Amino acid sequence: MGGQAGAAREGRRMTNGYTKVFQNADAVDKYEHTTYAPGTYASHVGSRQRAYLRALVRRTFRTWRPTQHDFACGTGRAIRALHGLVHEAHGYDTSADMMAKAAELGVNAAFHQVAAGGPVPAPVPTHGPAIVTMFRLMLNVQDDVRHRALSFAAEALPNAEAGLLVVENHGNARSVRHLRARRQADNPWFAELSHRQMYGLLRSHGFEVVQRRGFAMLSKGWYERPGLNRAARAFDAVAGKVPGADEFAVNVVYVARRG
Repeated sequence: MGGQAGAAREGRRMTNGYTKVFQNADAVDKYEHTTYAPGTYASHVGSRQRAYLRALVRRTFRTWRPTQHDFACGTGRAIRALHGLVHEAHGYDTSADMMAKAAELGVNAAFHQVAAGGPVPAPVPTHGPAIVTMFRLMLNVQDDVRHRALSFAAEALPNAEAGLLVVENHGNARSVRHLRARRQADNPWFAELSHRQMYGLLRSHGFEVVQRRGFAMLSKGWYERPGLNRAARAFDAVAGKVPGADEFAVNVVYVARRG
Protein backbone atom coordinates (compact mmCIF):
# COMPACT_ATOMS: atom_id res chain seq x y z
CA MET A 1 0.00 0.00 0.00
CA GLY A 2 1.71 3.18 -1.11
CA GLY A 3 1.28 6.77 -2.19
CA GLN A 4 -1.21 9.35 -1.04
CA ALA A 5 -4.22 7.09 -1.61
CA GLY A 6 -2.67 4.38 0.55
CA ALA A 7 -1.91 6.85 3.32
CA ALA A 8 -5.48 8.06 3.22
CA ARG A 9 -6.82 4.51 3.53
CA GLU A 10 -4.47 3.71 6.39
CA GLY A 11 -5.48 6.83 8.28
CA ARG A 12 -9.20 6.59 7.63
CA ARG A 13 -12.00 6.59 10.15
CA MET A 14 -10.13 8.60 12.73
CA THR A 15 -12.58 10.08 15.20
CA ASN A 16 -12.49 13.41 16.97
CA GLY A 17 -14.30 12.02 19.99
CA TYR A 18 -11.71 9.67 21.47
CA THR A 19 -10.55 12.06 24.18
CA LYS A 20 -14.19 12.57 25.25
CA VAL A 21 -14.94 8.87 25.74
CA PHE A 22 -13.34 8.57 29.18
CA GLN A 23 -14.79 11.69 30.74
CA ASN A 24 -17.17 9.81 33.04
CA ALA A 25 -16.73 7.25 35.79
CA ASP A 26 -18.79 4.50 34.09
CA ALA A 27 -16.57 4.49 30.99
CA VAL A 28 -13.47 4.46 33.17
CA ASP A 29 -14.75 1.51 35.23
CA LYS A 30 -15.55 -0.42 32.05
CA TYR A 31 -12.06 0.25 30.69
CA GLU A 32 -10.32 -0.84 33.87
CA HIS A 33 -12.52 -3.75 34.96
CA THR A 34 -13.93 -5.09 31.68
CA THR A 35 -11.44 -4.30 28.90
CA TYR A 36 -8.53 -5.26 31.17
CA ALA A 37 -10.29 -7.92 33.23
CA PRO A 38 -8.11 -10.96 34.03
CA GLY A 39 -7.95 -13.36 31.10
CA THR A 40 -8.96 -10.84 28.43
CA TYR A 41 -7.02 -10.13 25.27
CA ALA A 42 -5.93 -6.73 26.58
CA SER A 43 -4.72 -8.19 29.88
CA HIS A 44 -2.58 -10.83 28.14
CA VAL A 45 -1.02 -8.25 25.81
CA GLY A 46 -0.48 -5.93 28.77
CA SER A 47 1.29 -8.64 30.74
CA ARG A 48 3.76 -9.23 27.90
CA GLN A 49 4.31 -5.51 27.51
CA ARG A 50 4.97 -5.14 31.23
CA ALA A 51 7.72 -7.79 31.17
CA TYR A 52 9.28 -6.17 28.11
CA LEU A 53 9.17 -2.65 29.59
CA ARG A 54 10.73 -3.70 32.85
CA ALA A 55 13.57 -5.51 31.04
CA LEU A 56 14.07 -2.50 28.77
CA VAL A 57 14.39 -0.08 31.69
CA ARG A 58 16.74 -2.35 33.63
CA ARG A 59 18.95 -2.77 30.57
CA THR A 60 18.96 0.87 29.47
CA PHE A 61 19.14 2.80 32.73
CA ARG A 62 21.82 0.96 34.66
CA THR A 63 23.26 3.75 36.80
CA TRP A 64 20.37 6.18 37.27
CA ARG A 65 16.67 5.47 37.55
CA PRO A 66 14.72 7.49 34.99
CA THR A 67 11.74 9.73 35.55
CA GLN A 68 8.65 8.43 33.78
CA HIS A 69 6.35 10.78 31.90
CA ASP A 70 3.25 8.81 30.88
CA PHE A 71 1.24 10.82 28.35
CA ALA A 72 -2.45 9.86 28.10
CA CYS A 73 -1.84 7.88 31.28
CA GLY A 74 -5.43 6.74 31.76
CA THR A 75 -5.68 4.58 34.85
CA GLY A 76 -1.91 4.35 35.09
CA ARG A 77 -1.25 0.92 33.61
CA ALA A 78 2.11 1.91 32.08
CA ILE A 79 3.10 3.56 35.35
CA ARG A 80 2.16 0.45 37.31
CA ALA A 81 4.27 -1.60 34.88
CA LEU A 82 7.39 0.30 35.97
CA HIS A 83 6.72 0.60 39.70
CA GLY A 84 10.01 0.31 41.58
CA LEU A 85 12.18 0.96 38.51
CA VAL A 86 11.78 4.72 38.11
CA HIS A 87 12.93 7.65 40.19
CA GLU A 88 9.51 9.27 40.00
CA ALA A 89 6.46 9.08 37.72
CA HIS A 90 4.18 11.71 36.27
CA GLY A 91 0.90 10.94 34.52
CA TYR A 92 -0.77 13.36 32.11
CA ASP A 93 -4.35 12.98 30.86
CA THR A 94 -7.36 14.99 29.76
CA SER A 95 -9.67 12.88 31.93
CA ALA A 96 -9.90 13.69 35.62
CA ASP A 97 -11.98 10.50 36.07
CA MET A 98 -9.19 8.35 34.62
CA MET A 99 -6.61 9.85 36.93
CA ALA A 100 -8.95 9.58 39.91
CA LYS A 101 -9.27 5.85 39.18
CA ALA A 102 -5.47 5.58 38.97
CA ALA A 103 -5.14 7.22 42.37
CA GLU A 104 -7.85 4.92 43.76
CA LEU A 105 -5.85 1.94 42.51
CA GLY A 106 -2.79 3.16 44.39
CA VAL A 107 -0.70 4.19 41.39
CA ASN A 108 2.46 5.83 42.69
CA ALA A 109 2.64 8.98 40.57
CA ALA A 110 1.88 12.67 40.42
CA PHE A 111 -1.05 13.33 38.07
CA HIS A 112 -1.54 16.35 35.84
CA GLN A 113 -4.73 17.11 33.94
CA VAL A 114 -4.05 18.60 30.51
CA ALA A 115 -6.32 20.33 28.03
CA ALA A 116 -7.51 18.46 24.94
CA GLY A 117 -6.32 21.29 22.71
CA GLY A 118 -4.31 24.48 22.71
CA PRO A 119 -0.62 24.77 23.52
CA VAL A 120 1.39 21.59 23.91
CA PRO A 121 1.45 20.62 27.61
CA ALA A 122 4.85 21.05 29.23
CA PRO A 123 6.39 18.05 31.00
CA VAL A 124 7.19 18.60 34.66
CA PRO A 125 10.85 19.70 34.93
CA THR A 126 12.98 16.86 36.25
CA HIS A 127 16.65 15.97 36.57
CA GLY A 128 18.39 13.01 35.02
CA PRO A 129 17.22 10.64 32.29
CA ALA A 130 13.59 10.11 31.39
CA ILE A 131 11.32 7.59 29.76
CA VAL A 132 8.20 8.84 28.01
CA THR A 133 5.43 6.27 27.55
CA MET A 134 2.34 6.48 25.31
CA PHE A 135 -0.07 3.55 25.27
CA ARG A 136 -3.48 3.19 23.61
CA LEU A 137 -3.36 6.73 22.28
CA MET A 138 -2.01 6.97 18.76
CA LEU A 139 -4.45 4.66 16.95
CA ASN A 140 -7.80 6.31 17.59
CA VAL A 141 -7.00 10.01 17.50
CA GLN A 142 -6.52 12.58 14.75
CA ASP A 143 -3.08 13.50 13.46
CA ASP A 144 -3.09 16.81 15.33
CA VAL A 145 -3.43 14.92 18.64
CA ARG A 146 -0.61 12.57 17.65
CA HIS A 147 1.66 15.48 16.81
CA ARG A 148 0.74 17.20 20.06
CA ALA A 149 1.70 14.10 22.03
CA LEU A 150 5.00 13.72 20.19
CA SER A 151 5.77 17.42 20.68
CA PHE A 152 5.37 16.79 24.40
CA ALA A 153 7.78 13.85 24.13
CA ALA A 154 10.30 15.94 22.22
CA GLU A 155 10.28 18.55 24.96
CA ALA A 156 10.79 15.89 27.64
CA LEU A 157 13.57 14.27 25.56
CA PRO A 158 15.54 17.12 23.95
CA ASN A 159 18.46 14.94 22.80
CA ALA A 160 19.56 11.32 22.40
CA GLU A 161 21.11 11.21 25.87
CA ALA A 162 17.89 12.36 27.55
CA GLY A 163 16.26 8.93 27.47
CA LEU A 164 13.68 6.87 25.59
CA LEU A 165 10.24 7.23 24.08
CA VAL A 166 8.03 4.12 24.09
CA VAL A 167 4.92 4.29 21.87
CA GLU A 168 2.25 1.66 21.25
CA ASN A 169 0.33 1.01 18.03
CA HIS A 170 -2.47 -1.43 18.81
CA GLY A 171 -3.80 -1.61 15.24
CA ASN A 172 -0.94 -2.36 12.87
CA ALA A 173 -2.22 -2.15 9.28
CA ARG A 174 -0.01 -5.08 8.18
CA SER A 175 -1.48 -7.54 10.68
CA VAL A 176 -4.29 -10.09 10.43
CA ARG A 177 -6.53 -7.41 11.95
CA HIS A 178 -6.46 -5.69 8.55
CA LEU A 179 -8.74 -8.46 7.21
CA ARG A 180 -11.58 -6.80 9.17
CA ALA A 181 -11.00 -3.38 7.65
CA ARG A 182 -13.48 -3.71 4.79
CA ARG A 183 -16.19 -5.14 7.07
CA GLN A 184 -15.63 -2.25 9.47
CA ALA A 185 -15.85 0.47 6.81
CA ASP A 186 -18.68 2.28 8.60
CA ASN A 187 -17.24 1.91 12.09
CA PRO A 188 -15.56 5.18 13.16
CA TRP A 189 -13.71 3.32 15.94
CA PHE A 190 -11.96 0.86 13.65
CA ALA A 191 -8.68 2.49 12.72
CA GLU A 192 -5.32 1.30 11.43
CA LEU A 193 -1.79 2.65 11.51
CA SER A 194 1.06 1.30 9.42
CA HIS A 195 4.70 1.09 10.42
CA ARG A 196 5.36 3.67 7.71
CA GLN A 197 2.96 6.12 9.32
CA MET A 198 4.42 5.55 12.77
CA TYR A 199 8.00 6.01 11.58
CA GLY A 200 6.99 9.14 9.71
CA LEU A 201 5.29 10.64 12.76
CA LEU A 202 8.30 9.90 14.95
CA ARG A 203 10.80 11.28 12.41
CA SER A 204 8.80 14.49 12.09
CA HIS A 205 9.60 15.19 15.75
CA GLY A 206 13.24 14.18 15.59
CA PHE A 207 12.86 10.60 16.85
CA GLU A 208 14.52 7.52 15.39
CA VAL A 209 13.23 4.03 16.17
CA VAL A 210 15.93 1.95 17.86
CA GLN A 211 13.82 -1.10 18.67
CA ARG A 212 10.46 -2.56 17.73
CA ARG A 213 8.57 -5.45 19.34
CA GLY A 214 5.27 -7.15 18.57
CA PHE A 215 3.07 -8.45 21.40
CA ALA A 216 0.17 -10.14 19.59
CA MET A 217 0.19 -11.79 16.19
CA LEU A 218 -3.48 -12.69 16.49
CA SER A 219 -6.42 -10.37 16.96
CA LYS A 220 -8.88 -10.22 19.83
CA GLY A 221 -11.39 -12.55 18.21
CA TRP A 222 -9.02 -15.51 18.38
CA TYR A 223 -8.84 -15.15 22.16
CA GLU A 224 -12.62 -15.19 22.41
CA ARG A 225 -13.30 -18.33 20.37
CA PRO A 226 -14.08 -21.40 22.54
CA GLY A 227 -11.57 -24.12 21.86
CA LEU A 228 -9.04 -21.75 20.30
CA ASN A 229 -8.36 -19.30 23.10
CA ARG A 230 -5.71 -21.35 24.90
CA ALA A 231 -3.88 -22.13 21.67
CA ALA A 232 -4.05 -18.46 20.64
CA ARG A 233 -2.56 -17.29 23.93
CA ALA A 234 0.21 -19.90 23.75
CA PHE A 235 1.00 -19.00 20.15
CA ASP A 236 1.20 -15.26 20.86
CA ALA A 237 3.35 -15.77 23.94
CA VAL A 238 6.05 -17.27 21.71
CA ALA A 239 5.50 -15.83 18.23
CA GLY A 240 6.15 -12.22 19.19
CA LYS A 241 9.73 -13.07 20.13
CA VAL A 242 10.55 -14.48 16.68
CA PRO A 243 12.82 -12.07 14.72
CA GLY A 244 10.79 -10.19 12.13
CA ALA A 245 7.43 -11.10 13.62
CA ASP A 246 6.86 -7.50 14.69
CA GLU A 247 6.34 -6.57 11.02
CA PHE A 248 3.00 -8.38 11.07
CA ALA A 249 2.00 -8.13 14.74
CA VAL A 250 -1.36 -6.61 15.64
CA ASN A 251 0.05 -4.84 18.69
CA VAL A 252 3.45 -3.19 18.28
CA VAL A 253 5.64 -1.09 20.55
CA TYR A 254 8.26 1.28 19.12
CA VAL A 255 11.22 2.43 21.21
CA ALA A 256 12.79 5.64 19.96
CA ARG A 257 15.48 8.21 20.74
CA ARG A 258 15.94 11.76 19.56
CA GLY A 259 18.28 11.87 16.60
